[in-house]
This record gives sequence, structure tokens and C-alpha cells, in this order.
Amino acid sequence: MATDKSFIDYVAEVVGLGARLTHRKMFGEYALYVDDKVVAFACDGSLFVKPSDAAVRLAPDLPQGPPYPGAKDYPIADELLDDPEALRRLLLETAAVMPPPKPKKPAAPRAKRGAG
Repeated sequence: MATDKSFIDYVAEVVGLGARLTHRKMFGEYALYVDDKVVAFACDGSLFVKPSDAAVRLAPDLPQGPPYPGAKDYPIADELLDDPEALRRLLLETAAVMPPPKPKKPAAPRAKRGAG
């Protein structure tokens, strides 16, 4: 079941990071970014935080599960939606330990259509 955009809006409201928290739709689900670093996925109406030292340290008791078929287990942070401070800290500290995004390669020039 695809995640509804209203769930993403709710997560953004709870986390309260403003423009620092962005998202992109992917295959009916969403990737969530803090400062351009992927920190979580919203899949099937649940929030899956990227596995990291931050998650182990800040939320070791979160249930685990794969966000999509064939994926490794991720901490499922749904219960933290009731604790905005804890969720905000988890997402910020997850972003802090994630590598910076790879620079995008410039787009190849497009071939011009014939004028004749």
C-alpha cells in the first residue's frame, strides 16, 4: 500500500524542522531528507529510519522491519511520532552521521532536433 502524502505532511509537522526536512516520492513511497541527506523512508504508512549509530544510541528499543521487500531491517519510528523532541533528535543525529550526498553529474547535452 502506497504511503499517502498526508502522512508525510504529518511527519513534517511533528518533526518541526521546516525547510531542512524535504521528501521525494519514490515508487509510491517517500524518502525523507534532512539537509539533503536521506534519513528515513515512509513506506506503507510507517516511518523507517536509516540504520545508524544514532539509531542504536538514541532508540535501541524501536521495532525493526524492512521498509520494502528485499530490504534489510530498519528501525520503525512510528511510536516516536508521539514524542516530537525524540524524533527530531533522532533524525538530526542520523543526518549528522550520514555521508554527504554525492555531487550530481552534469546532464549530457541534448541533441538538437533537425531544422530542416
